[in-house]
Amino acid sequence: QVQLVESGGGLVQPGGSLRLSCAASGSLFSFVVMGWYRQAPGKQRELVARITDGGITIYADSVQGRFTISRDNAKKTVYLRMNSLKPEDTAVYYCNVHPIAPGISWGQGTQVTVSS
Repeated sequence: QVQLVESGGGLVQPGGSLRLSCAASGSLFSFVVMGWYRQAPGKQRELVARITDGGITIYADSVQGRFTISRDNAKKTVYLRMNSLKPEDTAVYYCNVHPIAPGISWGQGTQVTVSS
């Protein structure tokens, strides 16, 4: 069972930046697509960015040009650099594989709050 530990969230003013990290366990990390997801209060969890094992990245329209996903396979870690943050980016952020299979477990997430 893969374990995922997200960190790096916090309170930031609009226009600010944060870098999230996700430490994963498991021998297959280097071979899977990893994604960052977020869930805002009262909304469904959504995929914001994903990265293939070869480093190809895809972003949701809402974060394109502001967020950058990257990975370090040797450290089994995925990162999300978030710039020009907006209040609507406020959410709990999670990492996980992509696509999400039924029954897959989630980490505790990391809270990002964008507010003045």
